[in-house]
Parts: sequence; C-alpha cells; structure tokens
Amino acid sequence: MRPQPGTADLSPLDLAVIAAYFGFTLGVGMWVSRNQRTAGDYFLGARDLPAWAIMLSIVATETSALTVISVPAIAARGDLTFLQLPLGYLIGRLAVAWWLLPGYFTGEQETAYVRLEHRFGGGTRRVASGIFLCTRLLGDGVRIYASAIPLALLTGWDIPLSILAMSAITLVYTWHGGLKAVVWVDVIQLGVYVAGGVAALWIAAELAGGTGAMFAAASAAGKLRILDPAISFTATYTLLGGLVGGAMLSAASHGTDQLIVQRLLASRSLRDAQRALIGSGVLVLFQFGLFLLIGTAIWSAGLAPATTPADQLFPRFVIEHLPAGLAGLLVAAILAAAMSTQASAINALASSVTHDLYASWTGVRDPVHLLRVGRAWTVIWGVFTTGAALAFHGIAGGGQTPVVVFALSIASITYGGLLGAYLLAMGPKRITGREVLPAIAVAVTMMLVVFFSKGLAVRTGNAGLAWVGQLAWPWYVPLGTLITVTTGLLFAAARRPTEGAP
Repeated sequence: MRPQPGTADLSPLDLAVIAAYFGFTLGVGMWVSRNQRTAGDYFLGARDLPAWAIMLSIVATETSALTVISVPAIAARGDLTFLQLPLGYLIGRLAVAWWLLPGYFTGEQETAYVRLEHRFGGGTRRVASGIFLCTRLLGDGVRIYASAIPLALLTGWDIPLSILAMSAITLVYTWHGGLKAVVWVDVIQLGVYVAGGVAALWIAAELAGGTGAMFAAASAAGKLRILDPAISFTATYTLLGGLVGGAMLSAASHGTDQLIVQRLLASRSLRDAQRALIGSGVLVLFQFGLFLLIGTAIWSAGLAPATTPADQLFPRFVIEHLPAGLAGLLVAAILAAAMSTQASAINALASSVTHDLYASWTGVRDPVHLLRVGRAWTVIWGVFTTGAALAFHGIAGGGQTPVVVFALSIASITYGGLLGAYLLAMGPKRITGREVLPAIAVAVTMMLVVFFSKGLAVRTGNAGLAWVGQLAWPWYVPLGTLITVTTGLLFAAARRPTEGAP
C-alpha cells in the first residue's frame, strides 16, 4: 500500500519517471519545431503533417485528462451507458468528413471561421471566433483544473501550485514549437496514457479477484449495461440522446471548433484529413471503453466509497494501490493528457486571435509579422487558461459530478450556435450575416438560461426554471442548433417582404 494522498512521500522511482517524461516532452517539442519562419509553419505545421499523427493528436486532444480522471468515475458511480455518446461521435465525424471538410480545402483557409466570412462577411467570422475563444477558455479551464488533482494528491502541493507547475511546462514547448510540436508531443502523450490505462485496468481487476470475478460482480449489480433505449430528454445517457446528441456535439466540435479544425487544415490533403477524422472516432470509442472498464474494476474491488469525490477515485487508486514506478507512469499519463489539451487550446486560441481578429481587422498578411503576433498571443492565452483553471478550482472543486460532464456542458452551450451558423451557410442565399448574428445571439442566450436554470430554480423556487433545468446536457447542441436555424430563417422571412415593399 502506498502512502496516503497529501503526504508527499514519493518514491525516487516515481519522481524519476515523472521528471524523465517532462524532460523528454520538452526535448521532442523543441526538436520537431526547429526552422519555423512563418505563421503557416507555426499554426498549421506547414500543412505537412501525416494523417496518422493528426488522427492520434485529435484523440489525445479531445479526450484529455478528463478521460483519464472522470470517465472511470462515471462507470464506478454508474454503468457503461456513457459509451452511447462516442457511438454518436463516430456518426458526427462521418457527417463532417463528407459535408464540411471539402469546404475547408477550398483555397487557403487558416482557421475554421474563414468560410463563414466568405458566406456572411467578416463580422460573422469575428463573432464565431469570439464565441470559440470564450468557450474554449472556459472549457479548458475546467480541464486544467481537473488535471491538477492527481498532481496535488501525489506531491502534497495544493491545487493552485499544481496548476501553475503544469501550465509553465506546457507553455514553454507550445510557445517555441507551435502546432507541429503540439501534434508530435500529442502522439507520445496518447501512447503514455493508454499504456498506463491498460496497466491500471489489469491491477484493478486483480484487486477485484480477477477478470472473471470483476465482470460477475459488475453484471450482478447492473453495471455492465451499455444501451438504454428509453426515450427521455432528462436522462443523461440514453441511446437516442447518445446517437443524436453525440453526433451533433461531434459535428460541432470537429467541424466548427478551431481546436480540431486547425489539425485537419494541417493535413497534406483532404483525403488525409478525412482518414484522420474518421479514424479518430473509432479510436475514441475504444479509449472510452478502456477507461470506463477501469472504473468498473475499481468499483468491483471495493475502492469507490461514496464519501470520495468522483474525480478523486482514479487518482487515489493510482496513489494508494499501484507499485512505485508504475504510479509515476500513471501520474505522468494524466499530466500528459492535461498538457496535450492545454497546449492544443493555447495554440488554437492564439491562431484564432491572430488570423480571425488581428489580421481580419488590420489587413496585415505578412506571415513573418503574424508569426510574432501569434507567439505573443500564445503567452497571453497561456496566462488566461491558467487563470481560468484557478477560478474553476474555487467554483467546482470537490463535487460528486464528474468534471468531464461539467466541461462538456459548457462547450455544448455555444456549439449549437456555431453548428447552426454553418447549416445556415448552406441554406438559401437570402440569408445573410444580418440574420445569422442575431440567431447565434438568441441561441447562446437561451442555452445559457437552460444551463443555469437548475441552480436558479433552487435559489428562487421557480418551478418553470426547474423544469427547463431537467434537460440532459447531450441535448444542448441539438436544441441550440434548432434555435439558431429556426431563428435565422424567421429573421430572413421577416426581412424579405419588408425589403420588397414600396
């Protein structure tokens, strides 16, 4: 048995593993990114990254430390019905590969929002970019906060110090190396935390009495259920909600979010981007399955007491039940996932500000100048994301709701507005930016009401708000998309007769 969390009684081998990982990560990031001279090199890897590396980078980025920390807690506290979401994710990726990706490879597009400018003007592009910036800042603030939990438990540091330590290391290689460094470090990080997850599953199953005993206990308790055919808008994980909500969430995140689209734009060709995107959907499904089974094994071994906060279940298992060296590898794996997501977010945020806001407003197109601007914004966003993580430590710390649910809920507030804008872009030509911008505003406003309604209902006793707050978060993107498209069409219909009147 390893020391209790918070004692900072680290074995020399654990420390050596973690230090070696950090040193290797920094070295790789510096080496692969040498000779960068333009903004295209820095933000798009000179559009010369292989499909398999982009595929692994997408998986590493979107799953992040939340997969490693929170997904085991979902299975430990419940069952395997979370897997219905990644089934929908795969459907959404197929739609994006067929429907949206070809448009991104028409001409030279630096970000996900250039195509909105082509259809609706620069104002719509800048608003979409602004929504991305706000959403990504909040969502990744949650992710970075969650990732600091295991580091704090292992070292005895407090969570704010853990956040600062991780952020500093991540910022160094992200600032120097740009997207190319981020992608290749992602490849390494994915391998580290998947290998660590396999080892953790094996040990947890052994503690439960073997694989057979683990599955027998979980089956008897109903914890191996995968499909829930119930038709419900309030149950979080159902088959319909997973397929529809998961598909639309994936379509929005992988078709309109600069974090993922930036990687696809760095592909050598449209075909490579399509292979990377679809392949990532298959890998994500298997990866979620792995970490859900870890949670099932931890529960079967009697290591998921109700008194332990959900997001501490897996970190405490690592610290208390894994041998020296392997525990260090698992902690390095969690930190790897955290650094992957933060690095990707910082680079994508800086890219969006540089191209969608700075270059769009000023008209500057010099790639060397934009490289300098981009590196400056990389530092700024590194500071901002760290600050957001520190803020969420005070807001969401210590709860029983897995933080992955919190992060996905935040992202889903605005994804419907963005996806709706892209759908309107494929609609009738009479729809212009004058309809799309207010439609996005209406959708985001209404989704904010939905998101906060449950808490407001508790404070005010308003029965109407309580009813609205029951909507399960996988339905946020479908609802937001429906509101955006419907509102945009209504605005266009109302304007057309007026413009034709004498």
